[in-house]
Amino acid sequence: MRHSLPRAPQFYVTAPQECPYLDNKIERKLFTSLNGPDALVLNNALSQQGFRRSQNVLYRPSCSECSLCLSARIPVSNFTASKSQKRVIKRNSALIREKKIPSATDEQYNLFQKYVSFRHSKGGMATMDAMEFSSMIEETSVDTILCEYSFKKNNGDIVLAAVSLTDVLNDGLSMVYSFYDPDLAYLSLGKYMILDHVNLVKELALSYLYLGYWVKGSA
Repeated sequence: MRHSLPRAPQFYVTAPQECPYLDNKIERKLFTSLNGPDALVLNNALSQQGFRRSQNVLYRPSCSECSLCLSARIPVSNFTASKSQKRVIKRNSALIREKKIPSATDEQYNLFQKYVSFRHSKGGMATMDAMEFSSMIEETSVDTILCEYSFKKNNGDIVLAAVSLTDVLNDGLSMVYSFYDPDLAYLSLGKYMILDHVNLVKELALSYLYLGYWVKGSA
């Protein structure tokens, strides 16, 4: 008798572990693999239901005693930059955004290490090596772009300041992961990348910018 794999996605739940966002909380995730001919359709459908992509896995929190992780997206047609956000945009007017295929480089990895050491030194990514970083950037079975933000120094050298790994969905963009040079924290590069992606969503005539999870009480 011939058997074929089921077309419906198969979901699994991770084992309980310490929550990386809130003290004294236990985290579990619901996840499914993102492979095969239906990967693009699945990524679109589940992203709209609050799932996030990590390489070829889609996941969302599934914690029995906590629901503080809230999926966030910006409807760009209703978005108007505040005065402080306009100052962030002006502050970064010299930055050049370049859209590329998701291909990892040594320059990106060095910037990533610098960022993680500054922002998430105790997180799981702190020990990520160059090969694991390449997998994070390059392992995608959906429509993914890499946005690099650079500036030109007085001597003409181009310096990489920030990077965003971004999925293109049928109704918007999803910022999968972003990082920046912590020495340039005064530029508010994290906020700027979000604001620039709002404009990019508008340029592509899409509707939403998916940002991931907002966790009340987490720094």
